[in-house]
Amino acid sequence: MENKKPPRRRGWLPAAAGALFHAVKVIAVAGFASALILAVLAWTMIRDMPFTDRLPEVRAIKPSVIRAADGSELAVLRSLQREWVPLSRVSPDVIHALISTEDQRFYQHHGVDFARTVSAVLHTAGGETQGGSTITQQLVRNLYPQEVGRQRTVTRKLKEMVTALRVEERYGKDAILETYLNTVPFLYNVYGIEMAARTYFGKSAAELGPREAATLVGMLKGTHYYNPIVNPARAKTRRNVVLGQMLRHGYLAQGVYQDLCAQELGVRFQRPVDDAGNASHFVEYVRRFASDWAERNGHDLGAEGLVIQTTLDPKLQALAVKSVERQTAVLQAVAGVEWARPTDRPLSEEIGPYLSMASKVEPFRNFWRDNPALEDSFLKETPEFRREAKTSGEAAALRAVRHDKRLLAQVRAAKTRLEAGFVAIDPASSEVKAWVGSRDFATDQYDHVAQAARQPGSTFKPFVYGAALERGFAPERPYTDAAIEIRLPDGKIWRPTDMGGPTGRIMTLRDGLVFSRNSITAQVMRDVGVPDIADLARRAGIRRSRLDPVPSLALGTSPVTLLEMAGAYATIARGGVYREPIVVSRITDRNGTVIAQFDAPPTRVLSEGTDVQLIDMMRDVIRRGTGTLLKKRFATGADVAGKTGTTQNNTDGWFMLMHPQLVVGSWVGFNDARVTMRSAYWGQGGHNALLLAGDFFQAAAKAGLVDVGASFPQLPRQPVIAALPQAGEPDEHPGILITAETPEAGATTVESASGITDEADDVRITTATHGMPAGPRDKPPLNDEQVSQLLAGMGRDPVTGARLAARQAVETNPPQSNRMSGSSGAGSVSSGDAEEVPAATSDEIR
Repeated sequence: MENKKPPRRRGWLPAAAGALFHAVKVIAVAGFASALILAVLAWTMIRDMPFTDRLPEVRAIKPSVIRAADGSELAVLRSLQREWVPLSRVSPDVIHALISTEDQRFYQHHGVDFARTVSAVLHTAGGETQGGSTITQQLVRNLYPQEVGRQRTVTRKLKEMVTALRVEERYGKDAILETYLNTVPFLYNVYGIEMAARTYFGKSAAELGPREAATLVGMLKGTHYYNPIVNPARAKTRRNVVLGQMLRHGYLAQGVYQDLCAQELGVRFQRPVDDAGNASHFVEYVRRFASDWAERNGHDLGAEGLVIQTTLDPKLQALAVKSVERQTAVLQAVAGVEWARPTDRPLSEEIGPYLSMASKVEPFRNFWRDNPALEDSFLKETPEFRREAKTSGEAAALRAVRHDKRLLAQVRAAKTRLEAGFVAIDPASSEVKAWVGSRDFATDQYDHVAQAARQPGSTFKPFVYGAALERGFAPERPYTDAAIEIRLPDGKIWRPTDMGGPTGRIMTLRDGLVFSRNSITAQVMRDVGVPDIADLARRAGIRRSRLDPVPSLALGTSPVTLLEMAGAYATIARGGVYREPIVVSRITDRNGTVIAQFDAPPTRVLSEGTDVQLIDMMRDVIRRGTGTLLKKRFATGADVAGKTGTTQNNTDGWFMLMHPQLVVGSWVGFNDARVTMRSAYWGQGGHNALLLAGDFFQAAAKAGLVDVGASFPQLPRQPVIAALPQAGEPDEHPGILITAETPEAGATTVESASGITDEADDVRITTATHGMPAGPRDKPPLNDEQVSQLLAGMGRDPVTGARLAARQAVETNPPQSNRMSGSSGAGSVSSGDAEEVPAATSDEIR
């Protein structure tokens, strides 16, 4: 047997060498794989890196601006509160504080401070979190929040570093520093050092000293945590740290540093607001208009620097604001004094006595004394009551708020503050020239021009009479001023009423409007039909508010906005042609190129002949009707027409004024309709809202902003029939024949267009047609003096003339403006013989 030798064992050195060689191969493969993975990752990051040319885009961001018709600036549309300033307009103390604290080697590195980054990693690994980002890296995070992000990951940090290096490669240090200082956030939607300086210290960035600069730079570490308003102690501590860094790097002397550290923050906080001057409500309306347009058309109002050119006339706006301020202050005194007196009778029809007594009485004393339940209702609507009621119940909560004198005074003051709305439109162009939404925007942001919908009362009546004229009714068409009942579809009966009751006299269609008689208007409505009236009102300009198709619509019971009413009256002043009111004429880009033009296409609503007749009737409202105070108090010799309006319990006062160059609408009332003017005199629109419009128009005329010589088309002169017909039972005066028989040939029968007649009426009213008298004349025509006397007796204008007369109009006293003012009710509704109940809409519309 052959003995085999055992295998020879290898030495340790060859074994170690083999193992080492194997390990090297493994490491090489792993390193290659890792390198490949890192390369792919790097390529992915570089491919997804933000485009670094965003800096000029950010620097080019410019908010859009709203301008008045004369080019003056009304407001700036900022998506955020920022005003870009060059580095030369930033205090050196800000730059020193920033570099000392945030990036000491800013001017040495190329976007990334690698030494500081390694130091930050080591400190963080040791449990002490420390930031290593440079100013450039912080800027990258601010500019590219979506692409770079803010999460704590290696990938994000690499993206940030690569982007910072590329930014530094393309832009200089000053450009980077300027961009950073203008984009960094400071809470309260404030961005950039300029707006931060104004917000926290009430000064510009150029005026900041080391104390203020250190406070603002200190906030950058954590704006909420170091907010000097909410956390002043923390903010002061952080400020002193920044001051210490400035001392360390030689920007402050030791003595100055110690003095500054001992000082308080010195904050003068003022939240930034866009000052729209005296046109705040108008600007807000334009802002919404422009925002809607920008959203539809893909524009950014906060960045593109667009110019929104509006129609507002600054001179007319200033006059409107002064008129509203002046006259509402007077009316506030009237309301306060009247509610302080024991009687509801007016103290005077002049302003003076009220102003003299205002300081001697407790305003609205009797209102609160007579309405304790209403005061409780007001208190229950407060947040204080609701909070208290949650814990202690309503009864205890009410007792508590009643004893809160401060709250009680606030509620009373707010509820009894008289408010107003005012708007002026150029009827030729349909451009809005003046807009006052309330007495004071700071106190009441609610817009009483475009937002508030209130019952217009008798200012709606021109659409009733306009519809009648369009149907061929003559202005001299006769109506009896008598009680009227109209049966509603549900079987109830509507009874419109007037203050003082019916006169029983024959009145013309013209005088029904001039003296704002509800009984006459209701009859006209019955003859024309509600659908035609509502249709005319909508086509004339009331296109957003709902018009309820009920008989009381004729007396203005459907709420509308003042802007709609002014637009509708502008249709009348424009000759019967509707054009939508324009607030923005055009929008241009930052280079002046027009990118949007706004115009209102015309639409004929009334025939020219009808419109001339309607304007002439509304002239008479001012000459001898419910609007005579305009001529009496403001002595305007201009050719003006208009209409007054008052609603139930003197809740709303309206006045609409028309001139060929300007249509003015004014409204006066309280925000809460449960509070009203007290006396029937001062509660009428012809005595309250008229003051605002009259004051404004008078001032505009004196300033030469409106041509008082301009005039509307005149109604052609027509001969007045002044001879008696023989047929039937002749009237003592010509032009009207009362008979129970069928009318003679040549006579026109007045019948209800709607088919509704008053069964109690046994007589039929007929009128002689022009050129075809009812019978042979056996009396000579009246001379000019007799005609004038006759017309005056009828309450008609002797200059304008009329074609009809009535026995009642001669045998009774002529209508007086204070009796025929239309201060009346929309009436009542009853069912059969049941007890009469108030109308569901409004009892007193005039």
